[in-house]
Amino acid sequence: MTSADYFEGLYAESSDPWQLAEREYERRKHALTVASLPRERYGHGFEPGCSIGTLTEMLAGRCDTLLATDPVSAPLDRARTRVPGSHVQFERQSVPDDWPTGPLDLVVLSELLYYLSASGRVQVLAHVMDTLAPDGHLVLVHWRHPFEAATCTGDQAHREIVECDGLVRVVEHIEEDFRLDVLARG
Repeated sequence: MTSADYFEGLYAESSDPWQLAEREYERRKHALTVASLPRERYGHGFEPGCSIGTLTEMLAGRCDTLLATDPVSAPLDRARTRVPGSHVQFERQSVPDDWPTGPLDLVVLSELLYYLSASGRVQVLAHVMDTLAPDGHLVLVHWRHPFEAATCTGDQAHREIVECDGLVRVVEHIEEDFRLDVLARG
């Protein structure tokens, strides 16, 4: 698993290390993510690894309540400023250890799974299966290429989740650089 120190270091060097607020690639990917949601509204959403809240801002308009978490404080401060509203809660937490109680109507795992160890990904899947509402959706969005801090590729992480008994794919979008899957209970 990628250490919290790695992320602390990234945010010490830049307030937006992945240029989430600036790059057209990120804006388009986030727009596609939200456009892929099968329902217009979700009761309770969860977005771990929210960073500075660029995707959170878009998800907030689709959720009655939304919990957005990150293991680093600095991006959470920016996210709180970006996404006003009492229905969005920001907390310093990290998965797989910190997971809300269910039922969750929407879980968005974006650019997160490949930072976890294989056992951490298994724990996340177990949390999803324990807390995802019967009519809930799980969204997976990940970069497809290997990089130094990753424990696997996005394709591998998606495969581990998609092949799980009890989940069915309702949306699949694959591009050269990222993939997006939306899953529902089977």
